[in-house]
Order: sequence, then C-alpha cells, then structure tokens
Amino acid sequence: MKFYDFEAMTIDGEKVSMETYEGKVVVVVNTASKCGFTPQYQGLEKIYKQYGPEKFVILGFPCDQFAHQEPGNNEDIKNFCEINYGVTFPLFDKIDVKGEHAHPLFKYLSKEKGSLLGSEIKWNFTKFLIDAEGNVVKRYAPSTPPEKMILAIEKLLQPKV
Repeated sequence: MKFYDFEAMTIDGEKVSMETYEGKVVVVVNTASKCGFTPQYQGLEKIYKQYGPEKFVILGFPCDQFAHQEPGNNEDIKNFCEINYGVTFPLFDKIDVKGEHAHPLFKYLSKEKGSLLGSEIKWNFTKFLIDAEGNVVKRYAPSTPPEKMILAIEKLLQPKV
C-alpha cells in the first residue's frame, strides 16, 4: 500500500482519492477545535498559503477520540475553522485515527511512521509529512508547532537534480 491508494470523504461529503495529491508534498494532520493545540490551525494555514496549493497541500482530519475535543458535526467544524482561523486547506470528514474503527489512511500512516511511544496516535495535531512520491517521510508530535516543519517541507519542494 502507498499513500495514493487511500480515499477519504471531504468535510462536504465528497469522496477524494489521495491520488489527487500525487506530485505534491503533503501534510496530513488530525485536528480538533477544543484542544490546547487548536491554535496550530493558524500556523498550518500560514504554511499552506506560503507553499500551496500547486506543489504543497495540508489535509486536515477532525477527530473526537481525545478528551471529546471535537464534539461538533462537519458543518460546525468547517465553520469554526473558517471563522476563527481562516482555514482554506482541505478538511475531511470527522474520523477515528486509532483503534478498531480507525480510518485506513491513519492505520497506514501510523504503521509507516511510529513515534517514540509506539505507532498509535496519542493526541490531536499529530502531523505526517509525505513527499511528492507518496512516501511517508516524517511524523511530528502534537506539541511540534507547524513552523518546525518548514525546513523539511522546503527540502522536499526543491527540484530533484
């Protein structure tokens, strides 16, 4: 399996193949509106505006598995993100990112890049960096601010020689 083999539903209910993002550097992040890390939306959006959407994209996946920090429905989540953080990067359907009902994409990402505490996602705003060929390059902890990903993103965006 590769990143491009997966599909997900957008926050507006459209099925999207990850193949759509082939040739782009991608950050996949599980998000929540009522988390201490929620202000990371601002940093994520700033990076998306700076580097996207032609060669770079951020994909946000709301999740309510951690302390019930994403209680709203998709419309609530979308409105919250747009109004409070001006989010323009793609948002997806609220999903599980761990356990028996975890979305297949997150099962794959977790298996590809574990953390020091194992492969299971432990909290909101875990970030996965994927290169333009669909390889999972790095996993960032929830506490890692989006700005700390910039050097790695820029390196992946540079033309291959």
